[in-house]
Amino acid sequence: MKKATRRIEDGTQAGTEPGGFAGTLLDDPRLLRTFSYIDGRWAAAADGATFTVADPADLEPIAEVARLGAGEARTAVDAAARAFPAWAWLLPQQRTDALRRWHQEILSNREDLARLMTLEQGKPLSEARGEIDYAASFVEFYAEEARRPDIDGVTSHLPDAEMELWREPAGVAALVTPWNFPSAMITRKAAAALAAGCTVVIHPSAETPLSALALAELAERAGFPPGVLNVVTGDAPTVVGAFTADKRVRVLSFTGSTEIGRLLYGQCAPTVKQLVLELGGHAPLLVFEDADLERAVTEAIKAKFATSGQDCLAANRIFVARPVYDAFCARFARAAEALSVGPGLEDPDIGPLMNARAMEKQEEHVADALERGARCLTGGRRHPAGTLFFEPTVLADVPADAKILQEETFGPVAAILPFDTEEEVLARANDSDYGLVAYLHTRDPSRIYRLSRALEYGMVAVNRTKVTGATIPFGGTKQSGLGREGAAQGMREFMQVKYVCRDWS
Repeated sequence: MKKATRRIEDGTQAGTEPGGFAGTLLDDPRLLRTFSYIDGRWAAAADGATFTVADPADLEPIAEVARLGAGEARTAVDAAARAFPAWAWLLPQQRTDALRRWHQEILSNREDLARLMTLEQGKPLSEARGEIDYAASFVEFYAEEARRPDIDGVTSHLPDAEMELWREPAGVAALVTPWNFPSAMITRKAAAALAAGCTVVIHPSAETPLSALALAELAERAGFPPGVLNVVTGDAPTVVGAFTADKRVRVLSFTGSTEIGRLLYGQCAPTVKQLVLELGGHAPLLVFEDADLERAVTEAIKAKFATSGQDCLAANRIFVARPVYDAFCARFARAAEALSVGPGLEDPDIGPLMNARAMEKQEEHVADALERGARCLTGGRRHPAGTLFFEPTVLADVPADAKILQEETFGPVAAILPFDTEEEVLARANDSDYGLVAYLHTRDPSRIYRLSRALEYGMVAVNRTKVTGATIPFGGTKQSGLGREGAAQGMREFMQVKYVCRDWS
C-alpha cells in the first residue's frame, strides 16, 4: 500500500497524517484525510491509535484512520459549544453564504468524492456520483432555507400584551451517520443543523469515514469557523457514548438500525435531548393485477437492488396479485439475472456487500426461505467476483414465517409472494414494526387513494421508486424512527420555540 504523508498539527502535538493508495486515484489527494477534524484542526488520537478502512471489493486496506476516544469526543463538544454563540447569532444571510461556498466545493470535487466513496463503501461509481449530487442538493436547499427560519405570530389572548413565537437554534447537535450513504446522510443532517444556527459534532461509521473527512476538508475550504463543524472518528460506543452523556449536546440525529436507535433513545433520556431517528425500513411493494407490468418490474428492480440492496428504502417484501404473479416473477427474475456484478469502480449494477456479517445474513435468509418451501428463481449463492459479492437473487412463494419477511435483508435478495384481495395484502403490508416507505403499483385512482391513506408508512411511492429529495420530509412511523429530515421540517428539528409576551403598559 502506498503512503501519502504530510505534516499536521492537532493543537497539542504535531504528527504525520498517514494516507493510503486511494489518494493516488484522486485528482486532489488532499481530500484523503485520515485524522479527525476538531476545532478547525486535524487531530490524531492521543495514543496514536488507528483503524483500517478496506475496500469491500477486494478487502485491500485503503487507509489507516485515527481512532479517537471519549476524551477527544468531549474536546469536540467543547469546541462546538464555544463556537455555538457566534454561529447562532450570525445573520441568516451569513450562514447562507457559508453553506453556498460548501455546496460549490462539493460540486467542484464531485468526481473525487464519488471515487473515494466507491473505494470505501463499494457502491457502483454511477451511484456514488448520484449520491454526491444528492448530498450537494441538501446543502444548496438549506443554504436558502437558512434565510427563512419561519417566525410565527400569535393573536393575543391578554389585554395590553403583544405575543410572538421565535424559532431559535437548539445548541450543539450530534450527528451519527451510517455506512450505506456516507456523504448524503452527513449533508442532510449537517446542512439543516448549520442552517438552523447549531454547531455540529459528527461521528461517521468506522467502515466509511473517508467521505465524512473529505466533506470536513471542503467545509474548511469554504471558510467555516473553527468548532462549527467537527468530525470524530473511532469506535461508535465510545465516541457516541460521550456525545449522549454530554448535557451540552441538545440534539442527537441518528441514521441506522432500529436496534441501535432504541439504545441511543435510552442513552439520551437522562439529558432529555431532542431526537431525530431514521431507522429500519422493511418496505412492502404491492403490485395489483391492473398495474403496468413492465413498469412494475422495472421499478421493483430499482426498489430492491439499488445500493446492492443495502438501503433502508429497499423493497424487502414484494406482494403480487395472483392473476399476474407468474408473469411478474418470470420477468423480474430475468431482469435480476441480467444485472452485472463487480467492483464499484467498474460501475456494475451490483457492487460488494459491506462486510462479512451482511454476507452471512444473505445466506441465512436464502437457506431459511428455501427450507420453508420457497423457490429460488435465480441466484442464491456467493458470486465469484470476490469474498463480499452475492448473486442477485429472487425467491418466489416465500412463506409468511420466513426470516426474510420478518427482518431487513439489506442485500440483493428479493422475496416475492402472491396475494388475493386488497384487504389481505393491506393487512400483511402493515403487519410490521417498521413504517418507513411502501411502494404501490396500480392504475385504479380509488385504490391509489385508499391504500395511500391506509398504508401505515411515513412515505408512499405510487407507480415509481424514487421519492427522496431535499425538498421532501423524509422519515417513517412506528419503529422506523422519529422526526423528519429534509424540507423545512428538517431544519426545525434542530430548533426550539420561544414564546415572548410583552406588556404594553
